[in-house]
Amino acid sequence: MNRVLAHTGAKYPIVQAPMGWIARSQLASAVCKAGGLGIIETSSGETEACKAEILKMRELTDAPFGVNLPIRFLKDDAMLRFVCDAGVKFVTTSAGSPAKFIAPLHDAGITVYHAVPTVDAAMKCVDAGIDGLVVEGTEGGGFKNPEEVGTLVLLQAIRARSDIPMIAAGGICDGKGMAAAFALGAEAVQMGTRFVSCAESPVHINYKQAIVDAKETGTYVLNKKSTPCIRALKTERTAAIHEEGLMPPDTFARILDLYFGGDMEAAVGLAGETAGLITEIKSAKDIIEETVAEFFAITSRMGALGAARNFG
Repeated sequence: MNRVLAHTGAKYPIVQAPMGWIARSQLASAVCKAGGLGIIETSSGETEACKAEILKMRELTDAPFGVNLPIRFLKDDAMLRFVCDAGVKFVTTSAGSPAKFIAPLHDAGITVYHAVPTVDAAMKCVDAGIDGLVVEGTEGGGFKNPEEVGTLVLLQAIRARSDIPMIAAGGICDGKGMAAAFALGAEAVQMGTRFVSCAESPVHINYKQAIVDAKETGTYVLNKKSTPCIRALKTERTAAIHEEGLMPPDTFARILDLYFGGDMEAAVGLAGETAGLITEIKSAKDIIEETVAEFFAITSRMGALGAARNFG
């Protein structure tokens, strides 16, 4: 059996990324109802609001869901303790070493995957006893490793060192990307930009439309000489940051005005390179069903080529 499906309990091996402020019950429940795995974010730092969103998921769907714990951004262990007591069964950790989190989460019966951008980070997690990895290539939006490694290379490099279950993230928004990831050893995919721009996403239509309108060259990797390094949509603001080389301290001060007010110059609109592949706003259900159908169409064709020992 697919190990990620066994770990998550989801119908399909499609995971929604834990975007700060965005990945809450409205979006996550829509993904879960469509057969994917919705993830509730806690990176916003709004501890009580995030706790409420986790509890709200129980009201909105009976399907399994997960929670992300971004280690570097947690002020204390309050969210960890809450998740351990809330009956959550699947957690992704990120932004730091998961070593101290694995034991208490396992003690609570929770499966833990950690997001990694390099082989070295992956191997440290394997040695620490992690259950699986979210393998994040540089194509993805949001916080990135300045030493850019693409998803296709990273999947192969990690699989050469370990048989641990992998969720591929970065550069994937459809069945073609999913099939490519599975060919390299992944057992699931995580999509962020695709779900940010879906009908049930809570963000402003201006943000969704900016993703739809973007070209394949429509993002910048910013702040590579400092932290955090991010990938964001090209705007006048991000062009200025790209030219300067460093992000000013107030870069994220008005992020909610961008996300929910629609002012695309208020902050930086995080997005991955798949913005150049997304051409319309669709429901989470349509996205997942179309991704699954395309995945099986491609893998069936590839299977036929293998069986025939013919390149087509």
